[in-house]
Amino acid sequence: MELRNIAGTEAALGWAASHTVVVDRPDGKAGGGGIGFNGAQLLGLAIGGCYCNDLRYVSHDMGREIGEIAVSVTINLDGMPLIASKAEVTVRVQMLDGSDPAQVIEEAWRVCTVANSLAQGLPVSLTRG
Repeated sequence: MELRNIAGTEAALGWAASHTVVVDRPDGKAGGGGIGFNGAQLLGLAIGGCYCNDLRYVSHDMGREIGEIAVSVTINLDGMPLIASKAEVTVRVQMLDGSDPAQVIEEAWRVCTVANSLAQGLPVSLTRG
């Protein structure tokens, strides 16, 4: 993944392969223009997006079809420097055949890469280049 500033703004454009995302601060905050997601929003989207994908992976592996997925993520921020102190995920899944989705929900959560990485406290490093 790569990020670069967007000329004429104080926002950044991030990309991985052919996918892009704009990263910014709220309008009027530290030069932000509100034209993209902030870090906490991206963190929540990473958790929820990974879980949505894992729901699909697991349901396919089990031979079960999902009709609808609704995932909400709340990120709590505290302290100085500001850090994410808690993430809460709420999920609703409807199976196409009307069956109970509990097994799919639990297995997808068990294997969710982003949630597991954060819960185990992945090391993050910085290299000046």
